[in-house]
Amino acid sequence: MKSGVFSILKARFLINDDAVKNWRFIVFIILLAIIMIANTQRYEQKVFEIAKLNNDVKELRSEFVDRRSELMKLKMESTISDKMLEKQIFPSTVPPVKIEVKKEEEKSFLKRIWQ
Repeated sequence: MKSGVFSILKARFLINDDAVKNWRFIVFIILLAIIMIANTQRYEQKVFEIAKLNNDVKELRSEFVDRRSELMKLKMESTISDKMLEKQIFPSTVPPVKIEVKKEEEKSFLKRIWQ
C-alpha cells in the first residue's frame, strides 16, 4: 500500500513501459477540461448578453409608455385649444354639420366625371 502511494506521488505511472495508455488518457482528460471551460465561458457570455438585452427591453418599454402618455396629452382637446389660442385661432361657434351623399347622386356624379 505504501509503495503504491509513493509510486503515484513520484509519477512512475507516466514513465513505465505501459505509460502510453496513461498519457492518452491524461491528454483526453485535458481536452475534456478545455472543452468544458470554453463551454462555460460561452454560457456566461450568453447570460450577460441576455441580461443586457432584458435591460434594453425594460428601457424601451418605459420609453414607449412615456411617449404614449405624452402623445395622449398632446391629443387632448384642451391642449390643442390652448395651442390654437396662442396662434389666435379660436374654436368655431357653429357646430359641425354632417354631409350625406345619396347613392344615386354619387352614381350620376361619377358618370359625369367619366364622360
